Amino acid sequence: MALKPTIYKFKITLADIDRNHYDTLNFTIAQHPSETLERMMARVLAFCINAQEFLSFTKGLSAVEEPDIWARTLDDQISLWIDVGEPTFDRIRKATRLSPAVKIYAFNSKSDGWWTRGRAKFNDLAVSVFQFQWKGIQTLAGLAERTMTLSITITNNTAYVSAENGECEVSWVSLQFAG
Repeated sequence: MALKPTIYKFKITLADIDRNHYDTLNFTIAQHPSETLERMMARVLAFCINAQEFLSFTKGLSAVEEPDIWARTLDDQISLWIDVGEPTFDRIRKATRLSPAVKIYAFNSKSDGWWTRGRAKFNDLAVSVFQFQWKGIQTLAGLAERTMTLSITITNNTAYVSAENGECEVSWVSLQFAG
């Protein structure tokens, strides 16, 4: 018998000071049985950093041909492709053919090695690569509850997160930026 995903409901008050974007986000996402809480919360944070009209979560790990998050235009073209984790070069090369904007958010303790091995290849692609601070992601995952109300303020590559059961900061660095 296959394991079923765990459902999480989020209500987020978002203040992105850098982009002058303020919003209230309400969404439900499924945590794939093989997905860690850290990865799921990194997806939520990547969503908030890129919040915009038509941005949505995909089926994630259940649909290997899709990114974790995408924005689609009214004519159903992909306008933004976001992967969370350490995707392969071939996957991202394909993504750059499907979308004019591609972003990667690496988040765990393996990210440094992944980037060291792949940096030269990725330099030739129009892709932005960011790395979340692992300790911050671990702390953020510790706040996870099945139904969550969060306040997230983003400024200077740091997200300040406040939840009913605690708060944390998650910083990130830009490893490569595709203007």
